[in-house]
Amino acid sequence: MLERYEVETFLTLAEELHFGRTAERLRVSTGRVSHVIKKLERQIGAPLFARTSRVVQLTPIGRQLADDLAPHVAGIDEAVRRAVDAGRGITGTLRVAFLGEWTAPVLLRAVALFSERHPDCKVEVHEAQLSTTRSGLLDGSTDVLIASYPFDGMVNGPALLSEGRMLAVAADHPLARERSVSLEVLADHPVVQYPSVTSAEFKRDRTPEHTPSGRPVPKGPAGNTFSEMLTLVAMGRGVLPVGGHTPRYYPRPDVAYVPIHDAPPIERGPVWLASNTTNRVREFVRAATDANSAGR
Repeated sequence: MLERYEVETFLTLAEELHFGRTAERLRVSTGRVSHVIKKLERQIGAPLFARTSRVVQLTPIGRQLADDLAPHVAGIDEAVRRAVDAGRGITGTLRVAFLGEWTAPVLLRAVALFSERHPDCKVEVHEAQLSTTRSGLLDGSTDVLIASYPFDGMVNGPALLSEGRMLAVAADHPLARERSVSLEVLADHPVVQYPSVTSAEFKRDRTPEHTPSGRPVPKGPAGNTFSEMLTLVAMGRGVLPVGGHTPRYYPRPDVAYVPIHDAPPIERGPVWLASNTTNRVREFVRAATDANSAGR
């Protein structure tokens, strides 16, 4: 049987592939990490890592062991977390955020209902920025984010909002006079891009590389914020597919919004890190769903 500290040391090294960073994360010496790994390898009877002076890599046996152990450890951690939550009730602090002003009303209804149901849990609310949405969920500064899908690498749903898509163009752009456009027009104009930190799946959904017929979509410049992206549109640097609520929250005399008649809807709702699925998060998602249903 492996001890918990042995499993933790092994999985941390399997993730970091660096003895120094592993020791730093576990707050032990590199010698201690090396000792534990050597002990494990003797117990298993085979090398778990291939080491050189510059590189640490998992052996095939080590990779298999990591793949087998990781879900069990995650399950144990989740079971303990559920037990703690059940013993304490819904208390502590829940940090929630919203991305885009049109998600704020949904969030506020959810917070009101959650607070009514769980008055002993403090809820902190803040607006997230495009550049920090993912990092906030990963480092725990945000427990639940109300944002648009897809948000790869996270739990998405259930959807609370659905809206059509529009194309933001400069007010004097030829497309501004159209009653609606097809996604195929993206092949004829540069498309303003989201920041580099934005997830790949989201970018493929909002600013695809090809039209439905397979025509390549030229890439325009990238903005750091949504307002900056709209400014690039107003300057004539490119066009930008946006949600149907954008004209209401970002009305600009220098930007026109044209409906896209053949695009699927955009859905928005709660997003969170799977390993952070606490009772607080579950109850907030339930409150958000119930409050949104009542608010329609």
